[in-house]
Amino acid sequence: MITITVPTPDFTIYKQQAPELSHIYGFTDFHLITREKGGIFMFYNDRDELLFVGKARKLRQRIKKHFEDTVSPIKDHRNEVAKIEVCHVDDPVEREIYETYIANKLGARYNPDKLTNQ
Repeated sequence: MITITVPTPDFTIYKQQAPELSHIYGFTDFHLITREKGGIFMFYNDRDELLFVGKARKLRQRIKKHFEDTVSPIKDHRNEVAKIEVCHVDDPVEREIYETYIANKLGARYNPDKLTNQ
């Protein structure tokens, strides 16, 4: 049997209630997310429920795209996101495994294509 654990986030950014700086859906700290590293990211609501988990070869670009494009699975739920956790994972196979595992283990609401227990 394979044992997988949810990795500890390398950092977390939070939505600000009344941001004074330029922001995207209340988030002003995208600059803290590396441009060059790959990994996984998790979007949570204000009740700490997992909304979406994703993987990326370049984290900052992919996370911001979820708040900007018209095809993101969270496009109609962007205002629900209150916290973003980021974990650096270099290996693309490990990213895929973590994404599927976390979506199922924590019940990611907007990852229907990753859920195996439907």
